[in-house]
Amino acid sequence: MTDTKRDFLWNAIGSFIYAMASIVLAFAVIRIVGADDGGIFGFGFSTLGQQMFIIAYFGIRPFHITDMKKQFSFGDYLCVRQFTSLLAVFASFLFVGGQMLMGSYDLHKSIILLLLAGYKIVDGYADVYESELQRQGLLYRTGQSLAFRTSISVITLLLVLMLTKNLLLAAAASDVMQMVGTYFFAGRVLSGVPGVDRSFGKENVKTMMSSTGLLFLSVFVDFYIFSASKYAIDAKLTDAVSGYFNVLFMPTSFIYLIANFLIRPMLTRLADQFAVKDSEAFKKTSVYMLKAVLVLSVVIILGALIFGRPGLWIFELILGAGAKGKLVSEYLTFIMLIAGGALYAFANVMYYILVTVRKQFHIFAGYVMTAVVAVFSAERMVEMRGMLGGAINYFMLMGILVILFSVFALQAVREMELEEKK
Repeated sequence: MTDTKRDFLWNAIGSFIYAMASIVLAFAVIRIVGADDGGIFGFGFSTLGQQMFIIAYFGIRPFHITDMKKQFSFGDYLCVRQFTSLLAVFASFLFVGGQMLMGSYDLHKSIILLLLAGYKIVDGYADVYESELQRQGLLYRTGQSLAFRTSISVITLLLVLMLTKNLLLAAAASDVMQMVGTYFFAGRVLSGVPGVDRSFGKENVKTMMSSTGLLFLSVFVDFYIFSASKYAIDAKLTDAVSGYFNVLFMPTSFIYLIANFLIRPMLTRLADQFAVKDSEAFKKTSVYMLKAVLVLSVVIILGALIFGRPGLWIFELILGAGAKGKLVSEYLTFIMLIAGGALYAFANVMYYILVTVRKQFHIFAGYVMTAVVAVFSAERMVEMRGMLGGAINYFMLMGILVILFSVFALQAVREMELEEKK
């Protein structure tokens, strides 16, 4: 097997296992220990934990894996990741502690959420080793690390859960295995690679943090907007409802993932057209990407309308007898979430257009404005209409994001046209 094929194979295996882990666990935990603990797990793993992962990750990886001239040493990247991981730990305790003081969380839920946040923080920390392996030309090792440490952590969690029916113990055991996996499959492997510079400079660390700061804030606020309805349901409804909403929410990412697969090959062409200031070609490529997402969205929404009820019935069968009628009765909620996912895919097309024309501040401004709406609307809409209110709120926020990004993108294209005429 050639190095390229080996890299591709292991990267694909690692990415697939990583993506499937949250789906498998969302269903399995509810089936094994019931909807209440399943809801705590779903929120802790896919929402709060992922928010903490974003803090630990800090948007560094794209810089790290493309830094082939070694502007920054591995020691620089490691130092930054250690700081951001500690920041994520602090944020976890701040959020969970605040909820405990307000009486929203009991000790049982708080400890589980902290353990799940810890799992994701270790995941974010492990990425710095995997990024360096990729920079050293060992992408297959990155894929192996992702595959093996995710597998042993997930298998451990499920085994302990089945044996003890105790989510707290299972989450703690999974955290331990995540750390063990990170050491053996990432840290120890990298220590055997020659030429890895572990020294660091304070100025380099400051430069890196300032260079990625705005990108990190944008991603952090973006994920909050994406998850605002989940936070609202966790705050206002039961843990069981939170778990079922998490299951309904999972397919919303499907449109986004496929849309990214379709449009990413076009991004290089878009960048080339912007570089030569060819506004007509730039507009044509942009419209082509939007049409591709539109067709995809229509197909998936129609599929959800036709097959949604039987699909939700199958989900209920997988979740067990306790879930009977819980998802099928939320058919309209499911459709609203799928439609919101389509809008999120459109927003991401506009995001890529704005990134191409170097409008990062406009992107951040759009996120902040939408986040303000989310803060003042999400909990109120959930209180009024329950899960459906959360779905409507998600659809509304994605719509606002599409409108704002579209206005900014149109303005950017007009600026290109004016520059051409000069």
